[in-house]
Amino acid sequence: MKNTNLESLRDEIDGVDSQIVGLLNQRVQAAAKIGRIKEELGVDPYDPAREEQVFEKLENLNAGPLTKDSLQVIYREVISASIALEKKLIIGYLGPEATYTHQAAVNNFGSTLEYHPLPDIPDVFQAVEAGECDYGVVPIENSTEGAVNRSLDLLVESELTIVAQVYLKVEHSLFSFSSLEEILEVRSKDQALAQCSDWLRRNLPNARLVPYSSTAEAVKSLSPDSSIAAIAGSLAGRIYTVPSQAEGIQDRKNNVTRFLVVARKPLPQRDGVKYRTSLVLSLPDQIGALQNALKPFSDRDLNLCKIESRPSRLKRWDYYFFVDFIGHREDKKVKEVMDELEKACPLMKFLGSYPEGSS
Repeated sequence: MKNTNLESLRDEIDGVDSQIVGLLNQRVQAAAKIGRIKEELGVDPYDPAREEQVFEKLENLNAGPLTKDSLQVIYREVISASIALEKKLIIGYLGPEATYTHQAAVNNFGSTLEYHPLPDIPDVFQAVEAGECDYGVVPIENSTEGAVNRSLDLLVESELTIVAQVYLKVEHSLFSFSSLEEILEVRSKDQALAQCSDWLRRNLPNARLVPYSSTAEAVKSLSPDSSIAAIAGSLAGRIYTVPSQAEGIQDRKNNVTRFLVVARKPLPQRDGVKYRTSLVLSLPDQIGALQNALKPFSDRDLNLCKIESRPSRLKRWDYYFFVDFIGHREDKKVKEVMDELEKACPLMKFLGSYPEGSS
């Protein structure tokens, strides 16, 4: 016997779906026209600042019950599909497939574009510099483990510029074809094993911990007839079809990794978007050098987000200072600060201005 209310609601959903498909195609067609204009002007189809504006407008339009995050995920794929129709974009990332960097790249660009896993961070920079990839995604810092030094060094050495940033909450799961009681060995990247050490001590005290080159490779290595498990993110489990035996096993629940998107040229500034700018400085060998370098920022009320020191590797006890602050390179105050630093510092290199809200 049919439930007339159920059938009526299904008919309503079918009607709404018909409208959604029509409107989505209409939106993509409009985006394709914009893409052709951008191509004539030599402008890239990827525009993270414009995406921030779109997401902000959607949030203002949304009356629920869809959450802000759900709506953003849906439109991320809509935008990704539009870009794919405009131009073939290739995104290089620190691989292999199904790593957290891969997940961050997909979160930022959507699943429709082409992704190339690369074996090491220098390979990502080289692929973008050579034009083999349009953009590269690399980790830059973790909220518990600190800075990724390899990425910092390459930002100094490379001519690439930062065009976006992505924040990814690190959610570790335990994957295995065996139950917890049967697991004798746990594989993962050393940082992931360390981030789950308390959980492992409580739940698998006798299991052998084996470091692997990446979380994804650890999951990929599992076989149905073994008593081995691996720690990784949810994407790795889906791609390699290994069941999860436990989720959210990281010791710190607020563990977040920040990634950077690098490109061969900067993107234009947009009005109404909050920007972050990154610089790297070297300081003269004199008393008060760091204080003097920071004074131009405080004099102009520019908000510093981060200061990170790193050995320059040019001579002993010589350091680079990586500085992030709120503002765009084209802002009057930022231009003044950069002019002052260029005169006062042996090195002042602009690394990029990019939307602060990109996440």
